[in-house]
Amino acid sequence: MQSAPKTLIDLNRLALRSGEGKRLELPIELEPFELGGQTYVADPAAPQVRLEVSRQSGGYAFHLTFPIHLEGPCMRCLEPAALEVEVEAREVDQAATEDEELRSPYVVDDELDIGRWAHDAAMLALPTTLLCRPECLGLCPVCGESLNDAAPGAHEHEQAPDPRWAALNDLKFE
Repeated sequence: MQSAPKTLIDLNRLALRSGEGKRLELPIELEPFELGGQTYVADPAAPQVRLEVSRQSGGYAFHLTFPIHLEGPCMRCLEPAALEVEVEAREVDQAATEDEELRSPYVVDDELDIGRWAHDAAMLALPTTLLCRPECLGLCPVCGESLNDAAPGAHEHEQAPDPRWAALNDLKFE
């Protein structure tokens, strides 16, 4: 899997004092997402994100929001699928603590890796299945035909007998 491009924000250059905040809007390049062996691409590849940074007494609080339009194959029938997702994520980084819950993995040496954070936040905002339509029926497990195009009840296959009962065929009755 590819890693997200590095887009770093030097938090010291923001020159925030305790209690102050700043809002930034900037494009962040998103690498394609790989889910279940399929590739999903954001359009545009560099969406405009809004980052709100506030300085706390011992660190920073971050709020990230952006919309993405994702395109790729449907997870049931492999037809083209598109999805609109509103991504929202929050992070806290308190430098003077050993508590892992208060340390952000995206902040190293007072630099916020917003590219990696945006990629991870978008991944977490995605639904578990990306479908071409909510009522997608998928593919026939026998022949692979799309069940979305078949008339209801018109696509049926003769059921093969359960192989566990095959020994009954060898019984001889007198």
